[in-house]
Amino acid sequence: MTKKQSKIILELKSASLDIPLFHNTNRTLKSSFINSLTGGKFKKIKNITYINALNNLNIKFLEGERVGLIGHNGAGKTTFLRLISGIYSLSKGTIKRRSKIYPMIHKSLLTSEELSGIKAMKAHYLLINQNLKGFENFCKNVVNFSGLGEYIYLPLKTYSQGMLSRLQFAILTGCSHECLALDEGFATGDIDFQKKAYSRLTDFISNSGTLFLASHSNELLLRFCKRGLVFEKGAIAFDGPIKKAITFYEGKI
Repeated sequence: MTKKQSKIILELKSASLDIPLFHNTNRTLKSSFINSLTGGKFKKIKNITYINALNNLNIKFLEGERVGLIGHNGAGKTTFLRLISGIYSLSKGTIKRRSKIYPMIHKSLLTSEELSGIKAMKAHYLLINQNLKGFENFCKNVVNFSGLGEYIYLPLKTYSQGMLSRLQFAILTGCSHECLALDEGFATGDIDFQKKAYSRLTDFISNSGTLFLASHSNELLLRFCKRGLVFEKGAIAFDGPIKKAITFYEGKI
């Protein structure tokens, strides 16, 4: 009996992403600073400067894979997560998604400051489930975990950054996702909340399907990922088993 082959859930071919930085006539940031921050290459089109944030990616991923994204800040990890989850669009090449990829990235969910917390919660729940069955229990879980209390009925523009972070974390980890793009660095509130959030986060990751995890924590990467990608200057410098990916990266530091 032949083993069932996993289906390709995501495929990129000759994929590049250019992000506009500033007009040459109003440059406020030095090229050397931006280059050190992002690791990308510059190009100019008319009077606009772009940085090549992701460069010529050719890669595919199978359903159920757990992929760790490794690299220094600005190497392209979070940009890659934003691309595959549809926040960014390609400048060149193609990307084929055969499943919705949900971003768990800072500010990826709470996009309108006019919405109340409860309405933002309801919008995400409907997006995931297509109906409101079970929403009452979900709502109680989010409110209790985030500790927002009656603030849940106020507009998001009245929230502090910590409150926004706690709400986003509680909403996103309160739903199950077939395919998840997770940036470990997305804010989760103050130190006390971060301690409480760690257990919830690990349970959430364990129950997810396909996973893309950007992290600087070898513990998290080794615990949850089998495959590792090392990013350098917007390109993939290594693709292989997670232990070898970590060794490759640490040898470059």
